[in-house]
Amino acid sequence: MQRIKLDPIDRRILSELQTDGRITNVELSRRAKISAPPCLRRVRALEEAGFIRGYHADLDPKMLGYEVMAFAMVGLHSQADSDLRAFEAQVAGWPVVRECTMLSGEIDFILKCVARDLEAWQRFVSTQLTTAKNVASVKTALVLRPVKTEPGVPVPEE
Repeated sequence: MQRIKLDPIDRRILSELQTDGRITNVELSRRAKISAPPCLRRVRALEEAGFIRGYHADLDPKMLGYEVMAFAMVGLHSQADSDLRAFEAQVAGWPVVRECTMLSGEIDFILKCVARDLEAWQRFVSTQLTTAKNVASVKTALVLRPVKTEPGVPVPEE
């Protein structure tokens, strides 16, 4: 990966792609105020440098039958590196878990999960999550409604 310094055009490109990953190169170049060929070269350079990690579609969970979204705060008995990695590997195999983040403090991990219904959520918590090796505690919270879901990070214009 090559290291590049971002200029205002690169930042505009990143901001536009983060807002709409399906934007055409022609439209992107228009918004970035450069011609299409250098715009495409800049996008490729930003991808190679690791600024752009990928592209994806933002799917509606309810349209696919996932009525429940919940968070699970997980505490482990041991925070030894091998135990943390073992838990992470186990989480990677649970499709219901959509995001997993390691935290500092009282909670070791927070899991963002989806389930078809409350029964499926309860079944996952009671038969897989709480019984997983090294899990000491699990606290859950059902999502009542999302208030803000903005992917990515703010792209400074400087």
